[in-house]
Formats: sequence, C-alpha cells, structure tokens
Amino acid sequence: MIRQARAILMSVLLATIGLAVVLPASAAAGPEVTPASVTAVGTGTLSSGVDGTEVPEGSSSELRVGPAVDQQLPHSATIHHVDASGTPRPQGLPVTVDTLPSGFNGISHRDQRLAGGANTQFSLEPPDQGLCVGNGSVLETVNDAVRVFTTAGTPVAATKPMNAFLGLAPEVIRSNPPVFGPFVSDPKCYFDPDTNRWFLTVTELDENPSSGAFTGGSHVFIAVSKTGNPAGSWTILSLDVADLGHANCPCLGDQPLIGADRNGFYVSTNEFGPIPSFSHFNGAQVYAFSKTKLETASSGSVTGVQINVGALATPDPGGIWFTLQPATSPNGVYAVDTEYFLSSLDFSSDLDNRIAVWQLTNTQSLNSAAPAPSLTHAVIGSEVYGQPPAAYQRPGEIPLGELVHSPLGLLNSNDDRMNQVVYAAGKLWSAVNTVVQTENGPTRSGIAYFVVSPAIAAGAFSPKMAAQGYVAVNQENVLFPSIGVNGSGIAVMSLTVAGPDVFPSAAFSRISLSGGAGTIHVSGAGQDPEDGFTAYRAFGGGGTARWGDYSAAVADLSGKVWLATEYIPKACTSAPQAGCRTLFANWGTFVTHVSA
Repeated sequence: MIRQARAILMSVLLATIGLAVVLPASAAAGPEVTPASVTAVGTGTLSSGVDGTEVPEGSSSELRVGPAVDQQLPHSATIHHVDASGTPRPQGLPVTVDTLPSGFNGISHRDQRLAGGANTQFSLEPPDQGLCVGNGSVLETVNDAVRVFTTAGTPVAATKPMNAFLGLAPEVIRSNPPVFGPFVSDPKCYFDPDTNRWFLTVTELDENPSSGAFTGGSHVFIAVSKTGNPAGSWTILSLDVADLGHANCPCLGDQPLIGADRNGFYVSTNEFGPIPSFSHFNGAQVYAFSKTKLETASSGSVTGVQINVGALATPDPGGIWFTLQPATSPNGVYAVDTEYFLSSLDFSSDLDNRIAVWQLTNTQSLNSAAPAPSLTHAVIGSEVYGQPPAAYQRPGEIPLGELVHSPLGLLNSNDDRMNQVVYAAGKLWSAVNTVVQTENGPTRSGIAYFVVSPAIAAGAFSPKMAAQGYVAVNQENVLFPSIGVNGSGIAVMSLTVAGPDVFPSAAFSRISLSGGAGTIHVSGAGQDPEDGFTAYRAFGGGGTARWGDYSAAVADLSGKVWLATEYIPKACTSAPQAGCRTLFANWGTFVTHVSA
C-alpha cells in the first residue's frame, strides 16, 4: 500500500501543472552541533606511479568486499522484483548509440588491481566513482585507485593506489603470511573553481595487520592540492569519525559525500556502529570546515563542526535521517553564506512523494575561531519514487561464472537515496534510483530527478519544486544517475543503461527545465555482461553483482559537462589475464563530455 496515499495523489495532480506540495518541517529542536577537527598528517602526489604487468591467480588474499553496513538501512535491501501497484509509469525514452562519442576509457578493473605493481591491491567491486575537471586536467577516482588524465584522455601518470596516495600501508602485502593495510572506500573528488584547488575524500577503517580485522579506528581522509595542478603535491588531512562520544560507537562514517560553498567544505556521512558489528545506524552526520583553512593547512589542525542530523526528528515516527547530499557549484557562484543539501525520505522501503531540502546558514562563521553554522530543513512534495529492483542484463560471455558454475547475475541498483547535488543558476539538481513500470513489461529500475528552487519567502525557508521528471527505457533499466549542470543551467545526466537486450553501457541524457529528459545517448557501449566475483556464490555473492554505487558528472568553466560511469568495454571481453579484466572482474569506466 502506498504510504500517505492522499498526499501522493495531491502531489501527482499538482505536479501535472508544475506545482508542489510543501509539508511542514520538523518542529523539534535543532540537531546536536559539536566541535570537530581535521589534522594534517602528510603529503601525497599523483605525478608518479607504477603499473603491474601480471596478476597472480588463486591467492587467498585476492578478493576484498567492504562491510555490508547498508543492510541496517531498512530501505536498502536488495530487491529482485517490485510489485507494479502504485509505481510510476513514465514513458520510455528513445535510445541511440553514439558512433563517434567524445570521450575515453578511464580506470578499468585491471588498472585498479595492478596499480602500484602486482601484489599490493585487492580485486575490488564496486568501482564507486568520482570525477572532477579543471585547468585542462581530468581526475578520476574509483575503489581504490586514482589517476590524472588530460582532457584529451592521455594519462599524465600511472594509476596510483589510493592507500599509496594517502601515505597509508598497502591494502595487502602478499607475503607469507599476508600483511593487511587500512581499508579505504567511497572516493569522491571536487575541483574548486574560485580557489583553483582540488579536493579528494575517502572513508577509512583501521585493520589488524595480521588478520585484517577491523580494530575500531575510523577516519575520513581529505586531500587538498597545494596548487591548481592535480598531478602536483597535496596535503593529506585526517578527520576522526569514530565518534566515541555517541552511543553504538566506535563508528564508521560510510560513503562520505562532499560539497562546497564560498566559505566551507562539507562532508556528509551515514554513521554505522559499533565497529566491527555495524549493527546500528545512528543517522546522517555533517562535518563543516573552512575551505580556506583546509587549503592552507600544511600542518596542525583545522577546527570546524560536526552536526548530528541523526538526532533530529523526522516527519515519520521512527525514521532516521540518511544520506544528506551537499551541493557543489560549477562556476564559483553560491548562495550567500549558505550551503544546500537534499535527501530522500523513503524511510521504510515504500513508495514516497517527498524530499527534504536543507540549508546550512552562517557559513562565514567557519572562517572564525568559533564556527556556528545553523542547519534547518523543509519537506516538499515530489513525484513518486521508491526502492528499485535489481537490474537484469543481456546474456553473454561470463568466463568467471562458467568457471564456478554460476548463472548470469543481476546488477545491484542499491536503493533510492539521493545522488549528487549541484547548485547552478539558482537551482538545486539531483536524482534518485526508483522503481518504474515500463510500458510493455515488468517493473524495472528507472530514475526520478528533481530541480528545486531553494527560496526564502517572508524571511522563512520556503523551497519549491521547479521541475521534476523520470528517465526510463521500455523493458530495460537505467540506474545510478548524476547530473552535471553548467553555470547557465544546462544539465546533462550520467547513467548506466542495462537490461535483457543491452549489455551494461555508459550513457547520458540532456535534461531541460521545460522539456524534461531527452534521448538517451549511449557513449560507451557495453560489449558483454558484468562477470565479477560479487555476483557468484562461490565468492560469497547471492546472484546480484555490485555495480558502481554512484556515477559522476561535473561542468567545467567553459560550460562543457563531463560524465563518468561504469560499463563493460570491448577490451574486457578477452580471456582472463588479457584486455582490461583479471580473472575476478571485468568492469571498466568511460569518461565523456557533452558541449552545451
């Protein structure tokens, strides 16, 4: 049954004439705000690296899967099929394959596995992806590697292990017995156009070097370039997020999300603990620091604030706030002393018709000795969205699956949490994965997108839905959206398209405020199914492969929109130990750009 059916009906009716329902914000007291500090711990560089040339097979320390913390979010269970009753029924968009795409292959699984040599990296899935562009350079990150390219796609240096860049011990040293280093995951990056600096973040868990067991320490590393050249020197800073002052901790700050305004740099996490059981979800946390102080912190520490959003009451009894996505700006134009966030409100794996809009005000105080920003929110009506099903993919060659006698897996579309947020031309753009009912088939994974005007009316925060819509393909799946928006408000969505007739492919769709989503352009055509170890029971999988937990899209100062997402490229169809695959995985990434 659809929760709040009457409100949903009203929302759908008003959405057809371009309006939205504004529901009251929580009347509870504001969230808990405490001091937080980030400490400079070293330097890193991306100007050098070593690529390995072979992969040992059959190693007992070959595969690495992160902690399954998201299972503690009630809306995050993997679903293979969703009942069609009440689900959105958008018209499918046409799909075209670009014969001359403007782009290049980014980091592949083989690049990631061999970064730093042959013996210090795990085989990893999913390749969670970050992308940032500026000064003629493209910086791409995946789990767990980073590389700088020119905008023409030429690598500036070899792919670098993330641990090596951060100055940490390698993921693993395959000695006898093996030695384990810190676990890092969920990379993001951002080029700050008004200060000409690059930011990169990852989450980290301390490990016992002998056993690989988590020991309780947890950090978010924030790397800041010292110049406008991403291949140069960076300052590495460490934010302790174990949060020992709260219940159910020491905790992990999962999937750090990043944003910035003129004054601050912001990291939002989902807090799970205690380590190592991760049996409790404590809600979202927001960390806010002076952007200038981070950029100049070659030593010592920078003081900011931690905002415990999980302590704030939600519109639904028993709900806990999750995944507050902070906004970035493509051209250094921000709201005055204000940072914005968006979050979805599906607290119970149901359908929903609301999103939350957040504003962090008084951000100029982050530059003072006593930071005192204030976080408030409003809940507004939206189109209906809900938990997406796992995505079918076109059958093809799966040498690893055949080796372990497993059938073709599905792709995990995760859940309907809010994805990347961009503030451009006075509006906030974002999207979620959602269940959709296609015209001539069963429920599939689709995308719902939102464009919000974060208005102030009569002195009160009064955001409005400016536009919204769906991206779907008849009979197929689209998943993991990111919307890149340039300073003029021209928007392009990055996504994966996959289904019974389509190998997992990198694609994009232009989004118009007045005209909605346009034709889906396949820029990186998939050539085979996903054939990674996470799908197969022989390696602990359950028949659903981990796909990249997010894609990336960003506009450069010229107005061009850059996109990156996972796909299965042609080079990965070769036999194991050739092309861009190894025995255990075959994913690649594709980076493309779209002119305004």
